[in-house]
Amino acid sequence: MLLAESVPAESAASMYWRRVFHGKADQVRLVRAFAAHLLAGFPSLDDVLLVLDELAVNAVRHTRSGRDGGRFTVEVGMDVAGVIVYVTDQGGPGEPRLRDIIDLAEGGRGLLTVEALTASWSWTGDARGRTVRATFPTRCCA
Repeated sequence: MLLAESVPAESAASMYWRRVFHGKADQVRLVRAFAAHLLAGFPSLDDVLLVLDELAVNAVRHTRSGRDGGRFTVEVGMDVAGVIVYVTDQGGPGEPRLRDIIDLAEGGRGLLTVEALTASWSWTGDARGRTVRATFPTRCCA
């Protein structure tokens, strides 16, 4: 389901999109395609797509969103200041956390990528559902 909502009149360039995805690994490429279509021309598009990839994979692998019948939601907001993305899952036992870069375990470093590519990121929620938010400002200067 795709939902486009209007935003206050003071920012005519503001846009907001929301889409629900099935909690399956094959949906991650659809998340990227969804955002790539909406944000074509955004200066940090590659960073946004990589971060959304990480967050969608986390939702499918580490939360109830990845179980049979599970779902997760992706929201994309864009205005003159930049882009904000949200990924909301159905919760699970763990909490999003940064791993130590020297930890040699395979995997588990996705949020380090998110940390490196965003201006800021945060999460809210609990075991019943969490939302991860990531921001990407428009670059003003070359």
